[in-house]
Amino acid sequence: MPIHSPRLRTHLAWRARLKGATSSAAPLAIVKLGGSHATGSHLKDWLGAIEAEAGAIAIVPGGGPFADAVRTAQTSMGYDDRAAHTMALMAMAQFGRALQSLNPALRLASSRSAILHALKERKVPVWSPEQMARAAALPETWDLTSDSLSAWLAGALGAGCLLLIKHGHFDTGAIDAHDLATRGVVDPLFPRYLKESGVRAWLAGPTDSARLAEGLRRPIFPEIVGAT
Repeated sequence: MPIHSPRLRTHLAWRARLKGATSSAAPLAIVKLGGSHATGSHLKDWLGAIEAEAGAIAIVPGGGPFADAVRTAQTSMGYDDRAAHTMALMAMAQFGRALQSLNPALRLASSRSAILHALKERKVPVWSPEQMARAAALPETWDLTSDSLSAWLAGALGAGCLLLIKHGHFDTGAIDAHDLATRGVVDPLFPRYLKESGVRAWLAGPTDSARLAEGLRRPIFPEIVGAT
């Protein structure tokens, strides 16, 4: 893309503003907190660990039980994937709103400016994705879930890293993105969006919250690689 491209100039200007909003020692980290953790015993531990990084971290909430309700209703009602996609984005916002109610450091944010404002206020933006995802014309399919959306957002914001908090035990070292997609750990489009984002990504398990601060500063979690 030519340097004089308005789109590129806008992106570079945004990255400069973002750098000014976060601590220079801690580039923005995107944490995808899946909705499957909604009823887990470690949710508040994660929120506490994330709060400690306020001003340099943002949450992408999963859809969890709210998205499950969309899937179930689609089967019985028969609405199309376009409607289901929009409803699933709203499900993510619902989980995000629930998270906000559990921790006063969290702030719902549906736009770049709202994310930037929350970071400047040393709060934790919780992304409500419908506005930005629809403007970007992302695929309206169940192949794109909060996993791919978190990678897309990390790239769009010029984040320093992406951490997916997933259920399960993951071996140390590198884990192939395509293998994770085949196993259903991430959605089918995640390898594509991770590659396009240019962001390094890692996996954490539900009991890893105490290691978040360390993991944001040096590579201690399994890294997701091979997004080609």
